[in-house]
Amino acid sequence: MLENLPYFQQHLESDLGRVNLVINQAVQSEVALISQIGTYIISAGGKRLRPIITILAGKSLGYDHDKLYSLAAMVEFIHTSTLLHDDVVDESELRRGRKTANNLFGNAAAVLVGDFLYTRAFQLMVGSGSMKILEVMADATNIIAEGEVMQLMNIGNTDITEAEYIQVIQYKTAKLFEAAAQVGAILAGANPEQEQALKDYGMHVGTAFQIMDDILDYSGDPAEIGKNVGDDLAEGKPTLPLIYLMHQGNEQAAADVRHALQNADRSYFEKIHDHVIHSDALAYSTEQARIAVEQATACLDKLPDNEVTQAMCALAQESLSRIS
Repeated sequence: MLENLPYFQQHLESDLGRVNLVINQAVQSEVALISQIGTYIISAGGKRLRPIITILAGKSLGYDHDKLYSLAAMVEFIHTSTLLHDDVVDESELRRGRKTANNLFGNAAAVLVGDFLYTRAFQLMVGSGSMKILEVMADATNIIAEGEVMQLMNIGNTDITEAEYIQVIQYKTAKLFEAAAQVGAILAGANPEQEQALKDYGMHVGTAFQIMDDILDYSGDPAEIGKNVGDDLAEGKPTLPLIYLMHQGNEQAAADVRHALQNADRSYFEKIHDHVIHSDALAYSTEQARIAVEQATACLDKLPDNEVTQAMCALAQESLSRIS
């Protein structure tokens, strides 16, 4: 029921309908397998946070035209293409509570359809007629790729610092949130201060989102989060709760985490999960997410105070409910 949805979702229900119309049209291809896989992954749902941010950024400054919804769909296509590629790299079997595309259709098909969605996104960008938007998205996708490689290089890295971890998640995850907000700002003709505020808002929300995602790997219910808990550990990814234990945990916990990361085996999950929940690792990580949300909402002070910016504040705050 609509009244049970978070405020920002209530506000955007009709807008998301317009975005989904663009998505459903743009995912079609004369090549049947492309349409089949594209529709499968797109129809899996998800919160559509990135396109929501594009819409909110534009509407916060009074912009509400077809281009806004087309470019919101573009942002979702970029995101979806990265998911297809990530699942192949990570050998994931479950996403959003369903089998991954690579699990159902094979790695080759998943990668190639990811390429299709990525290039379709650039076609939608060209349709905007804005060279600045093309520049922003070209830079963003390049940085996202760098972030993915940085994450790959850090598999099993037990020497990673918290600052290095933050850089990785800001590259691979938060950068698209930032670009999504900036696209809305550009369309709306934002002044430099407003554009920067919206960029920063996106970056902070994206940072908080990824930290919370990392927390859920140790505290979430698979039925609710749509993936298996322990996936990050099984892949040898040093996420914030583990970095905290390696630097701030007791000697045994730190040693066990290092061993588990270096061996990247799900069989270590129960022991590491026990260390995580019986330490301050989750509390510390949650606090870092809260700080990022506070930074995001502070950015809104430089924007008009209206129903849309109130929805943006609600979006940032609502994201914390995943771990509260």
